[in-house]
Amino acid sequence: MKIKKVLVSQPKPTSEKSPYYDIAAKYGVKIDFRPFIKVESLPAKEFRQQKVSILDHTAVIFTSRHAIDHFFHLCADLRVTIPETMKYFCITEAVALYIQKYVQYRKRKIFFGQTGKFDDLLPSIIKHGNEKYLLPVSDIHNDEVGNLLSKNNIAYTEAVMYRTVSNDFTKEEEFDYDMLVFFSPSGISSLIKNFPDFEQKDIAIGCFGPTTAKAVREAGFRLDLEAPTTEAPSMTAALDMFIKQRNKG
Repeated sequence: MKIKKVLVSQPKPTSEKSPYYDIAAKYGVKIDFRPFIKVESLPAKEFRQQKVSILDHTAVIFTSRHAIDHFFHLCADLRVTIPETMKYFCITEAVALYIQKYVQYRKRKIFFGQTGKFDDLLPSIIKHGNEKYLLPVSDIHNDEVGNLLSKNNIAYTEAVMYRTVSNDFTKEEEFDYDMLVFFSPSGISSLIKNFPDFEQKDIAIGCFGPTTAKAVREAGFRLDLEAPTTEAPSMTAALDMFIKQRNKG
């Protein structure tokens, strides 16, 4: 079956130069953007149950913009004033620059990695090994960062500050797509929650990342497109190749 209408489970691109728009124009397909999941802050009452004191720490490790947003929102809810001496260690420069939304950017207290991999940020953390680190995380996370910190004898506290929940569909929203594209296992869980009677039939399912692929298969669905690959390192590159092949002729 030809692909005419695609649902990408991500927010709509902010730039008109997004490759998704190029694909839509190139093959005459309609691409809608609609997240299946959303991230929300943990209520202050729930956070207190973890018995974590933010001000007992002298540095914060941020692995995403989500972590920054929910850290500062939670601090506001708890009426915690962050001291100017607090240091911030960020996974990338883009994440570091995002801190300007909440605090004045000062190079002497903000550090970041170059590659987006935690291994690249770790030397800066080790260099400041006497700090007491706070690591804001989601309710769904792996232990990779925590394990690396422990392995290098870094004093840190892991604190759940936000969580991923299903972004429920309304009865008014049409769900008539030839292809669905997912980026996380939570998106698959949301699909099942929103459409418990969903039958895949001819609907193509594409995904990005091995954990999402695993979730698709474990849910009993057919996985038609998996990225990244050597030929298609991005979801858009993979989608371009898939639609070209599916719609040829």
